[in-house]
Amino acid sequence: MPRPSLGQSLRRLWALEKFGYSLRVLIALTGAMGLSWYQDQPDLMIPLFLGIIASALSETDDSWLGRLGALLVTLLCFSIASISVELLFPFPNLFIGAMALSAFALVMLGAIGERYATIAQATLILAIYSMIAADQRGGEINHFWHDPGLLVAGAAWYGLLSVIWNALFVHQPVQHSLARLYRELGQYFKLKAALFEPTRAIDLERQRLQLAQQNGRVVAALNAAKETLLHRLGHGRPGVKISQYLKLYFLAQDLHERVSSSHYPYQALAEAFFHSDVLFRCQRLLEEQGKACRDLGRAIQLRQPFRHGESGRMALDDLQAAQEHLRQQNNPAWRALLRSLRALSGNLSTIHQHLSNASNPDALDSETDSSLYDRQPQTLRDALQRIRMQMTPSSLLFRHALRMSLALVCGYLVLHAIHPEQGYWILLTTVFVCQPNYGATRIKLVQRVSGTVLGLLAGWALFELFPHQQIQALFAVVAGVVFFATRSSRYTLATAAITLLVLFCFNQVGDGYGLIWPRLFDTLLGSLIAAAAVFLVLPDWQGRRLNQVVASTLSRSGDYLRQIMQQYATGKHDDLAYRLARRDAHNADAALSSTLSNMLLEPGHFRRDAETGFRFLTLSHTLLNYLSALGAHRESLPDGASDSLLELASQRLAQSLDSLAEALRNNQTVAVYDEEEERLAQKLEQLPDELDENTRLVYTQLGLICRQLAPLRSMAAHLIRKPEAQSE
Repeated sequence: MPRPSLGQSLRRLWALEKFGYSLRVLIALTGAMGLSWYQDQPDLMIPLFLGIIASALSETDDSWLGRLGALLVTLLCFSIASISVELLFPFPNLFIGAMALSAFALVMLGAIGERYATIAQATLILAIYSMIAADQRGGEINHFWHDPGLLVAGAAWYGLLSVIWNALFVHQPVQHSLARLYRELGQYFKLKAALFEPTRAIDLERQRLQLAQQNGRVVAALNAAKETLLHRLGHGRPGVKISQYLKLYFLAQDLHERVSSSHYPYQALAEAFFHSDVLFRCQRLLEEQGKACRDLGRAIQLRQPFRHGESGRMALDDLQAAQEHLRQQNNPAWRALLRSLRALSGNLSTIHQHLSNASNPDALDSETDSSLYDRQPQTLRDALQRIRMQMTPSSLLFRHALRMSLALVCGYLVLHAIHPEQGYWILLTTVFVCQPNYGATRIKLVQRVSGTVLGLLAGWALFELFPHQQIQALFAVVAGVVFFATRSSRYTLATAAITLLVLFCFNQVGDGYGLIWPRLFDTLLGSLIAAAAVFLVLPDWQGRRLNQVVASTLSRSGDYLRQIMQQYATGKHDDLAYRLARRDAHNADAALSSTLSNMLLEPGHFRRDAETGFRFLTLSHTLLNYLSALGAHRESLPDGASDSLLELASQRLAQSLDSLAEALRNNQTVAVYDEEEERLAQKLEQLPDELDENTRLVYTQLGLICRQLAPLRSMAAHLIRKPEAQSE
């Protein structure tokens, strides 16, 4: 392949998701360093750098107006926190009480939304930066506004850069989120294609589990893209570019529903058509479509035209030819299977058509209802109501807020008891390591400690190699950029980078060597306090709430089924109610996958139901696949097709899902076998030959859903515990 030109390389660099973020941090840190050099006051560098870091940590995606409003709120919170620390620092009794209450209140602000949770977390971090600054000068108050002023000035400087950047490059975050969405969607296509591997030795359960876990990542990308679009839509009419991106988002939703569809158990298809190449043709077509999704994501990210290649069309033609060959053999045993293959082929053909039209977003089907549901509170009353709803020990957020405040109090008491050097780094480590659940805390603890050790070793070596302070200051800027470029993907490296920044900054005004051992000791002690808090204070063991999460997947699937069947009665219409039901079902599926992943990181006693949970995940995701197939083919049925059996079946299945969910929530006994469901499945499978294909498909999918209830009941019975077993 020819080497890319300089222009192409710069375009790719510009398109990187972290490039703009890193460039803003580089400009902010370089500006602060230049000011301290110009003023010949190296002591200005530390508070300015810390303010910039806190401001960058508080940044969330938004329009430039939204970012400006968030910046003003952030600066107000920073000012109150920093001045409060300055005024209360000499009074330990008042200080510890204020710290506990403010930490609890700040964490509880997360109930309002992600933006407020991020600002609250950054405010807590800046408050500890203020403690470190006050501790550096021995707690003396000469000018109480001096350090707070510098910290807030650094935060305002980065915030101003962020607002200007968002005003200049309005669409860049949308491009990044859509590109990420199509990459994840392409990976889902790839994993789905693996299910069609025409071999009998395939580990179907393992592949279905991988597919369910990837579905969680697709759902997360869909949610992130929706939020990014919402921030640009506002309350006015969207511009031409945003309208195109909105259509690409709705296209991704439709592709997700279609690719997650299942029209028949794949194992039965593999057994029946083992000597045919039809499943291989399905696999090849799905792989080509997955590649097209990834190419579309790359085109959006690089702002280049997208062209759907001819290989997809050839793969579709080959699949249809293979189907026609099987049809001509007139094998009566294949009649039902061939109908499912035709439905599958039609679904894949529609996907191909959608991808072909993606090169011109204006040619995509216009949504009759293009509204997006904004989950953010619209009034102060709504915000306060959300916080009130979380003020209960059963709330995960309440537990995390209580743990965080108690962990900080414990850290404060420890540092006053043993008087360690640079002791307030203990509190900072505790804030970063203490996560809402044990598994996340465990990962963060290992990454924090290993990254700190790596950073301290690298800092000692660089001190020896580059003793000049100007060079070390440049290293500090580079380390700050590396921290923000890697903190969400490689936290160990990010921790090493921020450790280097701290060492180099403090070496500008003192002895950086003397900070190495205190930094290591404080990190270990702060990590230990955070781990103890998560383990001992109202721990959120995932296994204890597994029943509730599983129940949510079933009830959301029931709601999705009701919305689908309503569409068959009235005709296809992607309205907000339907899209919400579909998204809620996929969100619940993703939540179950995330819960089970966290369970694997917990002590053995608390993950005893993990295997059952993962089996349930594969079953519930298969159920969602059958529902998605119903949704993908929805259209008005012919007059007279909506008979009593169809209505009875859909209502009975939705009620069964609801009752099973209710039994899981209340820990009630579940019947593993239901005779009524067995009779219903037999009726749905015994259909007259003269029935039209669309109606037959509905009955077939409802029959598959009905057959899925028995294994779901069996797994639910394993999850339900007797009261004495729960109290162990």
